[in-house]
Amino acid sequence: MVDFTSLLAADRGQDARPIHLVDKDSFARWLKKRPAEDRVLLEALRFDGKTGFAFALLPRGSDFEVVSTVKNAAELSPWCIARLAESLPEGTYQLAEGEPGIAMLGWLLGQHRFDAYRSKKEDSGRGPRILVTGDAARIDGVLRLAEATALVRDLVNTPAADLGPSELEKAARDLATETGAQVRVISGKDLSEGFPLIAAVGGAASDTRAPRLIELDWGKANDPRIAIIGKGVCFDSGGLDLKPASGMRLMKKDMGGAAHALALARLIIAEKLAVRLQLLIPAVENAVSSSAYRPGDIVKSRKGSFVEIDNTDAEGRLILADALAKAAEVKPELIIDFATLTGAARVALGPDLPAFFASDDALASDTLHACGQVDDPLWRMPLWEPYDDMLKSDIADFANASNTPMAGCITAAMFLKKFVPEDIAWAHLDTFAWRDASKPGRPKGGDALGLRAMFALLQARYSRS
Repeated sequence: MVDFTSLLAADRGQDARPIHLVDKDSFARWLKKRPAEDRVLLEALRFDGKTGFAFALLPRGSDFEVVSTVKNAAELSPWCIARLAESLPEGTYQLAEGEPGIAMLGWLLGQHRFDAYRSKKEDSGRGPRILVTGDAARIDGVLRLAEATALVRDLVNTPAADLGPSELEKAARDLATETGAQVRVISGKDLSEGFPLIAAVGGAASDTRAPRLIELDWGKANDPRIAIIGKGVCFDSGGLDLKPASGMRLMKKDMGGAAHALALARLIIAEKLAVRLQLLIPAVENAVSSSAYRPGDIVKSRKGSFVEIDNTDAEGRLILADALAKAAEVKPELIIDFATLTGAARVALGPDLPAFFASDDALASDTLHACGQVDDPLWRMPLWEPYDDMLKSDIADFANASNTPMAGCITAAMFLKKFVPEDIAWAHLDTFAWRDASKPGRPKGGDALGLRAMFALLQARYSRS
């Protein structure tokens, strides 16, 4: 786990360089109060408080102050000072006015680097940028969110050669060791009886990368049961419906749902939410060999329904189906699953906005409210019953994919819905788990999209305080 604790400090009157945050509305008023030399310097730098991200260092004797533009100086976002954390010299800083609040998250993540595979570390030779805050009570919660986000990023960024089903199992066991949770794992040929869809998808992988279902349990028996499920496809070749090279390039990230689920479980346990948690991660590699499952095969699911394999590259929904059926057997009041499930969701909503499905309006309303509270957007998509016809099979109960390219993320969700009883509230996040381009505090690569929103939902429902 990444340790961010040294980057935030409670205000005890220590020396800290002031950071002045201004926006297009407040800059002129702020500038009038500044010394003449500041106004001259900022004019020379063409700093006008308006143009995107900009900051300037204002000399103060042997040291300096900082002025930076933000979109809204009165209502800070999680990422508004992230670029400062990336760019400023090492040292200790403090907002000149107000408290950073949610912006502490960006300050921490702006200094996170995934450099395990760099011979020269990106931030080598430069010390930490420490932010002082008077809101000391909030520090621990922000640190946990940053650590959970970094966990998702690091897991997703790790090459598939170094992160297979056994490594996902180790991550779950490490969490259990830290927290006192219980772990059970069913793997290899033992999956055939109880989890045939997981066994089929992972059947072509080598023995060292055998498929498995990882289950972690935590919490008090009399607390409400919830289940968190994450798609753990550690590499997706597409199976016999082989992906082209361009489609395979980023498929190390196809376990992004599992990374989100592990991170959310860690947050739930650290916060000691009043839940009995069941974490389920079906972990596989969708490989190609003589034992690969084939288009046209029919597999009987854990639930008992027969699934015709229309496309071996629609594998994520298959392993999730067995996990959803397992979760439903203990009758939780809520199931949440995360999955890098469909390219169709990215076509519809782009890379930054996960598609969100909910089985009831109250859950959807609460989730979207939580999104707004923590600035972690989701977009609700419909569970459109008429599209269930697109999954018809001529000889089995239904197929795993549609024979049309239309409504791809909806038909995938409709497939999953078949494995969730109607009396259990269910949320499904079709997330990208990746950033194609860098933004402040959010480098190109693996990222947590929807994690903070779902944790905020669970906090609102199950906090003990």
